[in-house]
Amino acid sequence: MNDYEQKQADRRERFQDRAEKAVTQSDALYSAARKRGEAIPFGQPILIGHHSERRDRNFRAGINRMTEKSFELSDKAKYYEQKAASVGTGGISSDDPDALVKLRAELAECEADQERMKAANKAIRTGKTADKQVPALVALGFSEATAQSLIKGDFCGRIGFPTYKLSNNNGNMTRIKKRIQELESRRSREPVEVETEGYTYREDTEENRVMFVFDGKPSQEVRDLLKRNAFKWSPSRNAWVRQLTGSGIYAGQTVREGLAKLKAE
Repeated sequence: MNDYEQKQADRRERFQDRAEKAVTQSDALYSAARKRGEAIPFGQPILIGHHSERRDRNFRAGINRMTEKSFELSDKAKYYEQKAASVGTGGISSDDPDALVKLRAELAECEADQERMKAANKAIRTGKTADKQVPALVALGFSEATAQSLIKGDFCGRIGFPTYKLSNNNGNMTRIKKRIQELESRRSREPVEVETEGYTYREDTEENRVMFVFDGKPSQEVRDLLKRNAFKWSPSRNAWVRQLTGSGIYAGQTVREGLAKLKAE
């Protein structure tokens, strides 16, 4: 497990811990509210005008507040459970130091799938009859059940692998190749660091981030400028950051121009 994968695992664990904490708090509040409710005799109305009216109303309102809070915490637990489940499901991240290795492996798998689908379609066309088609497909590595389903056709009567599957896989290969080229180009870039009055601008290839490091807390105007250009505060880096992409670099230049204008005013 590399550093990025460890960070992802730690992030997932934090979300899971928050979900468990919210569940525990929700259950405790619900139990407490139910216990309070049991103190009220079944069907007992509020005695209007009685000296106990105000106290009774407050008591019942407290039960309602506890129940509502319990439901809110339950929703919060579900939110963090979903967040934990989604960590790492967004594909191969450019932040992963092994991203190029993983992308090349994914590309090789797609290329093998493409060749296998083409070979299967050729075997089906050449064989013409099931007694020849099935053994040819099995020889390519397909199970007999899969071979039978391929020559039977899909719900539209399409035999073998339909054109759209080949096209989709080809499109995926093109996408992966483009990402590999972008990452190779990005990682071959020289890091940039420009110090100026009030802040330091960085294009950090190791962190894969465009960064603004300020001498102190920037003004509201500056923070608004950063946010408009999709920069976010990163406490761990003590900097305003966004991913090191072409658009990220362009946004960095836009912010620098905006900072120069603010300084000149």
